[in-house]
Amino acid sequence: MRIALFTETFLPKIDGIVTRLRHTVEQLHRAGDEVLILCPEGGLKEYKGCTIYGVEGFPLPMYPELKLAIPHPGIGAQLERFRPDIVHVANPAVLGLGGLYYAKKLNLPLVASYHTHLPQYLHHYGLGMLEEVLWGLLRSGHNQADLNLCTSSAMVSELRSHGIERVDLWQRGVDTEMFQPYLASAEMRDRLSQGHPDCTLLLYVGRLGAEKEIDQIKPVLEAIPNARLALVGDGPHRQALEHYFADTPTHFVGYLKGLDLAAAYASADAFIFPSRTETLGLVLLEAMAAGTPLVAARSGGIPDIVTDGVNGYLFDPTDEQGAVAATQKLLARPAEREMLRQNARREAERWGWAAATEQLRNYYQIILSQSSLPSAA
Repeated sequence: MRIALFTETFLPKIDGIVTRLRHTVEQLHRAGDEVLILCPEGGLKEYKGCTIYGVEGFPLPMYPELKLAIPHPGIGAQLERFRPDIVHVANPAVLGLGGLYYAKKLNLPLVASYHTHLPQYLHHYGLGMLEEVLWGLLRSGHNQADLNLCTSSAMVSELRSHGIERVDLWQRGVDTEMFQPYLASAEMRDRLSQGHPDCTLLLYVGRLGAEKEIDQIKPVLEAIPNARLALVGDGPHRQALEHYFADTPTHFVGYLKGLDLAAAYASADAFIFPSRTETLGLVLLEAMAAGTPLVAARSGGIPDIVTDGVNGYLFDPTDEQGAVAATQKLLARPAEREMLRQNARREAERWGWAAATEQLRNYYQIILSQSSLPSAA
């Protein structure tokens, strides 16, 4: 198949969406498919044998790591040269509107996927009054697609409840070869704890954005004797968080990649994840693959991944002491914590990227067979 993939974010940016898309692109290429990636300009021209067409954009004022790329006629010319069989738009917003437009203009089958729970994000940036307006825009965009994919059953239900049609589940995926429990190391503990490797090490990995509610980790840190916190990642809320955590033993690590990131997961005593806006929570799967005990909010797509008391602990995000109590319970029960680690790894092993991408390819084939266009498998 020849797939034109429109995405509002791609490399060199680092986040869960980019992680999913780059693994998907790699697996599609391995399966013999050709992929054209249309994304905001980032300097890259290809990835894993697939062409990248960068579209000029400008930084989002509240979120400068994200670029808004405006569709232009050059996209149409690129598509006519590539001759795709199908268009896939990830998170249709600005550039994705070009994907919707050209799919209709060229009479191509269209798949859209929902990765970022933007309506919930609005509340964390003082724009909650616009939630219904945004749902209306999302409906008008997604309902043009032949198929809409979500990465958790909770988000499938959420989209359907807001009038989005033809919704199905795109199963989770994680790199179980990269993230492994044996990568735990004294050197990484020393690095993350800033020279205090014998202290209890709490870890958060992900975007440093207001919507992630990272401030909710501070009471946990303060309640655990001799605990230290490592925040891995970056984002627009970093400066505010540095001020908020200034009087605590918190290390703002910045981005980690590859084996360094895998070692960070495996070396922590607990992974704390308070976000209530996750469509899935890919970092949770990575932590599970690394055998890291989890404490996470019972919200969004997270219960699809974490089974309370089996492979991690869930807490009620409306309970101010919920995360504290769950973390204290986790750390107080070494035997149970070891069971959670083993179960977490076992659960992650079920969800390799090859299987997730094969499911996606099957969706593509179904859409192609239902259209009047010949399949070019």
